[in-house]
Amino acid sequence: MFVYEKKLQYPVRIKNSNPRLAKFIISQYGGPSGELGASLRYLSQRYTMPYPELKGLLTDIGTEELGHLEMVGTIVHQLTRDMSIEEIKRAGYEDYFVDHTAGVYPTAASGFPWSAGGIAVEGDPIADLNEDLAAEQKARVTYENILRLCDDPDVTDVIRFLREREIVHYQRFGEALRRTMDKLDERNYYVMNPAFDR
Repeated sequence: MFVYEKKLQYPVRIKNSNPRLAKFIISQYGGPSGELGASLRYLSQRYTMPYPELKGLLTDIGTEELGHLEMVGTIVHQLTRDMSIEEIKRAGYEDYFVDHTAGVYPTAASGFPWSAGGIAVEGDPIADLNEDLAAEQKARVTYENILRLCDDPDVTDVIRFLREREIVHYQRFGEALRRTMDKLDERNYYVMNPAFDR
């Protein structure tokens, strides 16, 4: 199903170590609004979407989110690959370093590890598409928060690209919800009990 192209969707070329930045950017890897949760949410929701174009949309965006996960992981890796012990201490990166050294581990900036409990898969197209709209907005806000804290142009360039993709995904999910609402029937309304209102 997937074809892996051995290059990032957008280049990541960070010159300077900066564990202080890595400390909060990791949240878009495994945090509550991060790329890992987004990819698994969309790739799981696609199974119960009643229309082929919705299945295709969720597959496309879910696959792209896996690419974004790889980009965020690359950012974190490049920010920490050459860090010194002094930089680790100065950045307050010791807790992460003790557990993961310079490994890229799915966690929130707060240190809470990734959990599937943060993603919603309801099996109802309207509920799932509304969840997806909210998820894209939360990811956009997280990227904007990162931009407020980031002072490295090599990093902000990539974060701006990722934020723009969240906006595009939000627009595509909005179109999908409108199309779904235009087709309200037993296939996408009270999916498990179409006779509910009869």
